[in-house]
Amino acid sequence: MPEEHAQRRNRLATAAVAAGADAALITRLVNVRYLTGLASSNAALLIHADGRAVLATDGRYYTAAVAVAPDVEVVKERSVVATLAARAASDGVHRLGVEEHDVTLATAGVIHKAAETAELVHLDRAVEKLRAVKEEQELALIRQACGISSEALVDLWAGGRLLGRTEKAVARELEWRMYEHGADGVAFETIVASGPHSGVPHHRPTDRTIRRGDLLKIDFGASFRGYQADCTRTSVVGAEPDGWQQEIYDLVATAQRAGREALVVGAECVTVDHAAREVIEAAGYGQHFGHGTGHGIGLEVHEAPTIGYSAPGTLGDRMPVTVEPGIYLPGRGGVRIEDTLVVREAERPELLTNTTKDLLVLDA
Repeated sequence: MPEEHAQRRNRLATAAVAAGADAALITRLVNVRYLTGLASSNAALLIHADGRAVLATDGRYYTAAVAVAPDVEVVKERSVVATLAARAASDGVHRLGVEEHDVTLATAGVIHKAAETAELVHLDRAVEKLRAVKEEQELALIRQACGISSEALVDLWAGGRLLGRTEKAVARELEWRMYEHGADGVAFETIVASGPHSGVPHHRPTDRTIRRGDLLKIDFGASFRGYQADCTRTSVVGAEPDGWQQEIYDLVATAQRAGREALVVGAECVTVDHAAREVIEAAGYGQHFGHGTGHGIGLEVHEAPTIGYSAPGTLGDRMPVTVEPGIYLPGRGGVRIEDTLVVREAERPELLTNTTKDLLVLDA
């Protein structure tokens, strides 16, 4: 994708100039990957106002860098930040844009030492803002990651054998099934939360065994060619749901549907959050929904935009986001329903996580 990467770098160069910088020094590794295609543990990228770029990495990744970024000058050095800061100085850069959310005091010291005359300018998360709107080829990879995830969950449901198994064991099985369906990895540590543990929004799987009548909340996602999926489904194991379980499930399902329907181009992120949240608050459970309604997704599982009760910004065309309201009753149990969708101009949002959202009673 050298052409697409070049276009991204040109857009960033424009954003850097708008921020008052002569050049941009990109140090967040995920952003280096977005702009060059290089996935590594040690790299940085210098982009000048005219779009010229210099990529620095060490010997472990040099060959890969030359292959994925043939139109970029690649420098083989281990001290990538110092190397590019010095290069910026030698190129006459007076105002150097940096990723202020990534540059530590120690890194800033390295930059100042290598480029003494350069003034550091905040880029204001310029790359993350570019990443929020996806190209169609990016959406195809997210769609594939979501398809892998959905297929793995359906296999898990169909396999039964949940009663008496530990949360950890079920989590590992679901991850294995994602690999079997073609995942390159998992997007994040799989959450399997049973019984009272389902009342914890981000529970980590334990050795607790799944019991008959438990709510079983599973939050998971596959990673495919660097792009992530995110999905949550809640079910009941081995018995018809109790009245309170059905009540909170129906409320979350209604709230989630309202949030999905609010996903239109131009909608304020806080409006989408409110659409879902007001359903839960009106039913008297507002204090049991303590997190945001959703987030963007792409190279990272959590990225711009944020859909929350105080989140700035609006939705744009080709933005993939999650909608994931929940109700969590401490000591009893909880429900979250989450989908990954794509906001589309003049269309309903495209649903990428297409497993059923009915309250399933899973075979024990």
